[in-house]
Amino acid sequence: MTRTVLRLDSSARHDGSTSRRLTDEVVSRLGASRVVVRDLDAEPLPFVSGTWASGTFTPEADRAPEQRAALALSDTLVAELQAADVVVIGMPIYNFTVPASLKAWMDQVARVGVTFRYTESGPVGLLEGKRAILAVASGGTEVGSPIDFATPYAKHFLGFLGIDDVEVVASDRLMADPDASRARAEADLDRLAA
Repeated sequence: MTRTVLRLDSSARHDGSTSRRLTDEVVSRLGASRVVVRDLDAEPLPFVSGTWASGTFTPEADRAPEQRAALALSDTLVAELQAADVVVIGMPIYNFTVPASLKAWMDQVARVGVTFRYTESGPVGLLEGKRAILAVASGGTEVGSPIDFATPYAKHFLGFLGIDDVEVVASDRLMADPDASRARAEADLDRLAA
């Protein structure tokens, strides 16, 4: 049984959202004892700023009040991610990539010395031992195709933080063949439960 799940929803749609429905299904099948929900559309995150960036490179004890304020939400988001055993990301593909709301979350949690560090041989993620599941929906983009920049980007980003166990549940090309799209998603969901 999974202990703690961090659920991220990034669809601009609430009613009728395929990625939200998939995320519901994934979370339900995980049987978590605790689910932390972060709706990135309902509660949009700020983009990183110069004050935010300078704060990340300033030792905590030396940060100015405005740097502390700029990093406060980021600290909360990082703590949610660190506490999670599984991260479930509801991710529609918008214009071949991730929604801006999800990108804002990624920028807020990518913290040098906190979620990753630099070494002589390159960056090393500090969030090892976690699992991630991407619940991907698209109207026309086929997941894994040359025009899908969202899924490989999300996998790369998670790996950068040390989360290498990443699975995909996809309901793609919904506008082309909704029945086949739903069937692919069901097969992915069944594979998760196996």
